[in-house]
Amino acid sequence: MPPTGGLLDHSEQQHLINRFRTARRDAELAVLEGFHPLKHAIRFGAELREVVTRDMQELELLAEQLGPDVRAAVTARATVVPSEVFEQLSPGAQEIGVISLARRPVITHEHLLTLPQQAPVVLLESPTHLGNVGAVVRVSAAAGATAVITTGPQDPWHPSALRGSAGLHFAIPVVRTGEPTLPGRPLIALDPEGDDLELASIPSNAVLAFGSERTGLSDELLRRADARVRIPMEAAVSSLNLATAVAVVLYSWRLRQGSA
Repeated sequence: MPPTGGLLDHSEQQHLINRFRTARRDAELAVLEGFHPLKHAIRFGAELREVVTRDMQELELLAEQLGPDVRAAVTARATVVPSEVFEQLSPGAQEIGVISLARRPVITHEHLLTLPQQAPVVLLESPTHLGNVGAVVRVSAAAGATAVITTGPQDPWHPSALRGSAGLHFAIPVVRTGEPTLPGRPLIALDPEGDDLELASIPSNAVLAFGSERTGLSDELLRRADARVRIPMEAAVSSLNLATAVAVVLYSWRLRQGSA
C-alpha cells in the first residue's frame, strides 16, 4: 500500500477490491462501513488493517465533527481511491465516505467463562435481523453489559450488524456460540408468560435471554431457564422491538444497582 493519499495503480486497486470482497466472508475480519464504526474501533483498541476514503477532505471534516479525538489516527491510516473504486468496496452505501477493515477480537467460550460477574450477559437466541443485532450491541455497551452472545446462523459481526452498533462490537465481547448457557450464571428468560419485571428481578451475573423477533424463545431454552420475566405493556400491544426490550431490561438492572 502506498503512503497515505498516494495514488494506487490498476493492479493495486484490484487487489484492494479483492481484499474487501474476501473480508466480507472472513471470520477473522470486520468490515466497517462509515465513520462511526471506525471511530469506535479506534477508541476501543481495534487492530485496523485498512482505512479507505474517496475524499480526504470529506473524511477530515467527518472526523472533526464526529470524532476529533480520533482524527489524527484516521487520517494517518487513510488511503484515497477514486470514486469508482470506492463504490466496489462499499456496494450500495457510497454515501458513507469511508470504509475500513479491522481484525475481529478472538473470543472463545472459555473466555466467556472468565468474564466479570458484576454485570449481565445478553443472549440473543437465533436473531434474524442483523440491524437489530447491532442495535442490541449498542445498547448493551451503553448500559454496561458484560457481553452479547448469539446463537443461530446469523453472524453477529456482519457489516450490517456493525453499522447498527456504530462499531461498539469492539467495546464488549460479541460472539456467536453453540452453547447459550454459562455455568455459574442464572438464565433469565424474557417471556410473555413470565413474572412482571421488577427492579429486583435481574441478578447482576444473569444471562438475559431474548428470543427471535418473530418466534420468541425456543421451548428448550425456556425449560432451561431459572426464571422468566415479562415487560409490562399496555393492553393490545403485543411486543417491543428487540433492542428496545433489551434496553428496558438492562436499564431496569442498572437502575437497581444505582439504588442499592
